[in-house]
Amino acid sequence: MNNIEMARSYIRQAEERLHHARESLDRGNYPYVMRQSQEAVELLLKAALRLVGADVPKWHDVGSILRKEKRRFP
Repeated sequence: MNNIEMARSYIRQAEERLHHARESLDRGNYPYVMRQSQEAVELLLKAALRLVGADVPKWHDVGSILRKEKRRFP
């Protein structure tokens, strides 16, 4: 799978997390809303890294990688 396909996959996964977050919000399950929202952000940041051709780490917090690779972003 190439970087664009991987980015699309991350985006689809993030959309699914947001769908579940919305459902949980309607039910008042706020801790789950927060967890799903955090995972969606994480996946979208990884998608952004993929789109600019940066290596995506296996760990959750990609902040250090984003700072390291900031020159790749327009």
